[in-house]
Amino acid sequence: MTVYFYGADEVPYGCFSNFSDHGFDLDGVWWPTSEHYFQAQKFKGTRHADLIRRARTPLRAAELGRDASRPLRRDWERVKDDVMRRAVATKFRAHADIRDVLLSTGDEEIVEDTTSDHYWGRGRTGNGKNMLGRILVRTRSRLRAELAEAPEGDGSRPRQPPSSHRS
Repeated sequence: MTVYFYGADEVPYGCFSNFSDHGFDLDGVWWPTSEHYFQAQKFKGTRHADLIRRARTPLRAAELGRDASRPLRRDWERVKDDVMRRAVATKFRAHADIRDVLLSTGDEEIVEDTTSDHYWGRGRTGNGKNMLGRILVRTRSRLRAELAEAPEGDGSRPRQPPSSHRS
């Protein structure tokens, strides 16, 4: 069964949203959400990036990041997927509770259920690229691999949830 998500307040999969309230440290600073990080990276090394990082809400960070009057970094189209992968992986490594939710999805496909974004989600036609969902699946696989490699109870890697939590 496919796992669909969209709103950050949806239980249990709202944590998959970039708007979910799960901050993390990355590049030596605190990011309130993965949306803040992603949008700021469009303007890495500029004053505008820090303005986005300090935005009060992820919606405001998104608005600032989509401001067409500001030029995007030249390599944005080439690096945007890697930026998203890095944000998502860091977020799920930083929070055991949502890591457990992600791991509990088993081997199911994960789909951002939005009709307005054909690249990151399923899009209006349902045939979008679903890059965020694909990144979540890849992150889930990597977290599982890390768990398998970690010595039992050493605390250096995320712990795998009990098997009763997997579907």
